[in-house]
Amino acid sequence: MESNKPQLLVVEDDQNLGEILSEYLDLKGYKTTLCRDGVEGLKSFKSNSYDFCIFDIMMPKKDGFTLAKEVREIDEHVPIVFLTAKSMKTDIIEGLKLGADDYLTKPFSMEELLLRINSIRKRAGQQILQPKIQKYNIGKFEFDVQGQNLSSEYNTRKLTSKESQLLELLVKNVNRTLNRSEALKLIWKDDTYFNARSMDVYITKLRKILKEDSALQILTIHGQGFRLVTGLEVEK
Repeated sequence: MESNKPQLLVVEDDQNLGEILSEYLDLKGYKTTLCRDGVEGLKSFKSNSYDFCIFDIMMPKKDGFTLAKEVREIDEHVPIVFLTAKSMKTDIIEGLKLGADDYLTKPFSMEELLLRINSIRKRAGQQILQPKIQKYNIGKFEFDVQGQNLSSEYNTRKLTSKESQLLELLVKNVNRTLNRSEALKLIWKDDTYFNARSMDVYITKLRKILKEDSALQILTIHGQGFRLVTGLEVEK
């Protein structure tokens, strides 16, 4: 595979849409690999190194959710965007629980897809290039911002990009209220209803992770946002 271009895996069973996506993204500077179903997509992912994945949800042999779950077992950090013909909240929430970075409901514009891909890749690059504080000690945990690791005495948990971004905002505002709208604009770039629901899913996941330390709490401040309550030390 060409190393000078970002490698992108598209798994889409609609032949026409798949070819249009591949041709468009190739013209925009990506090296695209197109697979027709989840089985073929997983095989390709195992055989190559990808910078970004786009998965249709409804596919033969293996659906997009199953494919994403299996990809996450191999690589917890590669960005994943879902394509769906449905706008059902249950589909969106299910995808986010699996660690997806974003979703698009068909039909969508190629320009919108490209903007979302570039935005996600830019945020990931900024995390690598610009962290001023490398580690936080949060109660019984050590939070490695750059590595997106949350470690305790007994285990280490790899966080998704959005889990890590949200936890970092909470930590930076420890014992203060993190404004809901501001957090949405920083991480999701807007504060729409569906993005707000997405953030609620990630808050629930972070609460579950942090409950290992009973002294830690993420409080919901109604009408305002969220507050991480804990003692905090910073290692620079």
